[in-house]
Order: sequence, then C-alpha cells, then structure tokens
Amino acid sequence: MSALEFKGRTLVVATMHGKEKIIVPPLEARLGVRGVVAPGLDTDRFGTFTGEIPREGSPLEAARRKVLAALDATGESLGIASEGSFGPHPAIPFMAADVELLLLVDRDNDLELVAQEVSPDTNYGRRACRTLAEVETFARQVLFPSHALIVHGGNVHEKELVTKGIADPARLREAAGAVLSRQGVVTVETDMRAFHNPSRMRVIAKATEALLQKLASPCPACGWPGFVPKEKVPGLPCSWCGEPTSLALAVVSRCDRCGHAHNQHYPDGLRKSDPAYCDGCNP
Repeated sequence: MSALEFKGRTLVVATMHGKEKIIVPPLEARLGVRGVVAPGLDTDRFGTFTGEIPREGSPLEAARRKVLAALDATGESLGIASEGSFGPHPAIPFMAADVELLLLVDRDNDLELVAQEVSPDTNYGRRACRTLAEVETFARQVLFPSHALIVHGGNVHEKELVTKGIADPARLREAAGAVLSRQGVVTVETDMRAFHNPSRMRVIAKATEALLQKLASPCPACGWPGFVPKEKVPGLPCSWCGEPTSLALAVVSRCDRCGHAHNQHYPDGLRKSDPAYCDGCNP
C-alpha cells in the first residue's frame, strides 16, 4: 500500500484547453479525489505552441510553473498539469512524436510525481502553401477537420494574419485566402492545443494511466509511490556467441524518497538475445 492517501481531497487541474475531460475521470474513480479546473488560469503565459510566447526551460519546469500557479490561485495543496512537446520521434526515424509529460504535486506530502508518454500518434505538421489547393491537400493529410488548424503569414506576432482553431473547411479557405491575397504564401500548421486535437487527448490519457500506475507502485521499504523501473542495465547475452548485447539484462526500480533499489533480471522475459542485436555476430 502507498504511504499516501488522496481520497476526499480536491485535485486542481492547471489547464485552459479542456484537458480535465481526459485527466479527471480516471483520477476521481481510482484515487477518490474531486477534480476541479483552476478558474481563470492563463496557462498560455507559460508558452504557446505557435511561439508568440516562448516556453522557458524544460517541459517539466513549464508543467511545474503551471501547477504551482494553480495551487497558489486556489489555495489547494494537490494539483496536476501536463506539458506536450512535438518533434522527431526519439526512437523511430523520420516519424513525428507527441511527448506528453504529466506532473502531480502534493504540497501536503512534499510529493512531485512525473509520468511521461511518448507516442507516434500525432498529426503534428506545418507547411508553407502558395495556393488553396496546397492548403487543402495538407489539411487532409493532418486529419482536418476533426483536428483543427492554425493559419498565419509566417510570423505569429503579426496577429491580424493569425487564425487559430480552424475546424471548418469554409473558414480555412477564407483565412488562408486572406493571407495568400496579401503576401502570396500562407503557413498552415496543426493546432496542438488539446481541445482542438483528439490525437493529443489520447496520448494525455495514456500519460494519466502511467501516472496512476506509478501511484499504485509503492516502495516496498517505505511505501512512497513511484517505485517503477527507472533504468535499464544492458547485457542480455547473445544466443549464438554468449557475448553481452545492448538489450536489457535487467531493469532497476529505485525509490525517490528512501533510495531503496531492486534489480529485476530478464524484464522482457528473454534470457538470450537475437544475434541481430550482437555487435560481434552482426557488426
């Protein structure tokens, strides 16, 4: 059992983009908390995807600023925030990825618990177009109109040329056409705000499940949550030559509070590696 009890407490969600619809229900059901959105909290001031307001620091630092602002504004002690990042997939070449970080802060118990989900399930993209036909082709490729778009003139600081949250084909043609008639080229990009992007909502849901798994994994020594594998130890022996490979021989779970650690050998159920992963047999 975890050393912490959340039942009956208020959980403040630091969002202005509808993330509470995904985050709150499973946390209420499994932790017994009551989820509320921090009223009037402008999370855009901590950074926007289009770059009008640059995000300062790491995704974790941005999420921390959000949740602490929500707790300060409401006077509550339990809060949660998420931060998304988009770009090349860290493990799959030539594929985009959505990296969703979720941070739970409990001031009463001096707890910060982080969960992260890396997923190729994203429509993230951007294109400079010179015709409406190019705009419409790109729109189809990025799941429009179920996923909204942003249109601008290449500089998001020129606010009169920026239209966000476009989810209607007629409005897309109108907004893109206005920029094209003025400067001959229009930039169209995916709107990555959660309430305009169902793909992102799915990844946030997976990050929420990862957070719940951490909360349900207490340290066997002190009961602190988050006792999950944090480090891989390479060295699974090759099935041909027996030499160590890059595949995991073990994973290490370690408590963030007391430092208790446990090594689990053969985490993937394999005792030998395929020779394809051996530098000697497959150089």
